[in-house]
Amino acid sequence: MDYSTLITSINNNIFTVVINRPEKLNALNSIVLSELEHAIEEIYTNPFIKSAIITGTGSKAFVAGADISELSNLTKTEAIKLSKRVQDIFLKIENSGKPIIAAVNGFALGGGCELAMACHFRIASENARFGQPEVNLGIIPGYGGTQRLTKLIGKGRAIELLISGIMIDASTALQYGLVNYLVPEESLMNKAISILSVINSKAPIAISQCIRSVNAVEDNSINGYVIENIAFGESFDTADRKEGTLAFIEKRMPKFTGK
Repeated sequence: MDYSTLITSINNNIFTVVINRPEKLNALNSIVLSELEHAIEEIYTNPFIKSAIITGTGSKAFVAGADISELSNLTKTEAIKLSKRVQDIFLKIENSGKPIIAAVNGFALGGGCELAMACHFRIASENARFGQPEVNLGIIPGYGGTQRLTKLIGKGRAIELLISGIMIDASTALQYGLVNYLVPEESLMNKAISILSVINSKAPIAISQCIRSVNAVEDNSINGYVIENIAFGESFDTADRKEGTLAFIEKRMPKFTGK
């Protein structure tokens, strides 16, 4: 699919999605959100994609937030509808059985921070900045930010960031556990690709079941231990399990097929 606000590519089974609105610091408007939804669907359905990276064009911003010009005149009903729509898109990222990581290059503010947090984990360049500054506009995060920020960095720190609207730098984000790695700007994409290259060599079904089981920790409607128990059993009924154990016995690298 041809996109007007995204640049996408597939190399070595890694799908890269670059949000490309540099004149607006890659802010999320309705077009970006629609195209991002299509790109996520491609991750789900394209068998050549094993994992993905989401990043932004340039060195100033990952995504500097939502497009305020589109938010300024929303009614209560419209705001609730928009929030639900974007929450659903971000939940598709979070629940993808294929790993999706955020390569955060610059500002990840508001909706941009929420997008990064929806990914399975985050790598930040040294110039990255994170924050939920919505209180400065008299509103709150609506794309899952209050929930994911709390789960990632804890209640006290989350409330402080949410009600003060302050930004934190990349080293603080690393200290808080908001990001997994902090790297020089020029090494950001190489680090992301390096990690995913390792992940892509593992059994795809097992990867998906790991993500599913970890996500169950945060779902109060289900028992995570039950999910793990079922997924553990299901993994034994795969060709990849047979190949993995045989390769271990034969002292060779396994060749997983995702079956």
